Amino acid sequence: MSIIENRKAFHDYFIEERFEAGLSLEGWEVKSIRAGRSQLKEAYVIVRGSEVFLIGAHISPLTSASTHIKADPTRTRKLLLHAEEIRKLIGKVERAGYTLVPINLHFSKGRIKLEIGLAKGKKQFDKREDEKKKDWQREQQRLLRARRA
Repeated sequence: MSIIENRKAFHDYFIEERFEAGLSLEGWEVKSIRAGRSQLKEAYVIVRGSEVFLIGAHISPLTSASTHIKADPTRTRKLLLHAEEIRKLIGKVERAGYTLVPINLHFSKGRIKLEIGLAKGKKQFDKREDEKKKDWQREQQRLLRARRA
C-alpha cells in the first residue's frame, strides 16, 4: 500500500532498476508518516562510504506525538539495504553515472519501506516526447469513449 509517490522522479529520470529499502526512523516520524504528513518531492539518495542515506525528505512532526523532543523534519535518514545491494549501487553510481532517486514510500508487512530507483537523467527533448505520448494516449482514450457512445 503506497503512502506517497514521487511523480517528479518519472518526469525527470529514466528509472532502470528499483530497490526496496528500509528506513531508520524515530517514533514520531513513523506516526507522522502514518498520518500522511510526509513529502518526497525534493528528496534524493546519496551513497556515503558504504552506507546509503535519504536527504531532503520532509516529515512534518505531529504536535501530539513529538512533545518531549525537538523534531527536525528534514533530517538525514539512513536507508537499510543488504550489503550486496549497496555494493551494486555504489558501482553503478560512481562508474556508470547513474543517480539514486526515491520513488515511493509504502507499507510492507506493517513496516515503512522506501522504493529507490537507479536512474539516468532525461534531457529536455525526452521530457517533451513523453508529454506528447501521454497526450496521444489521452486522446486515443477519448476517441474510443466517443466511439462507444
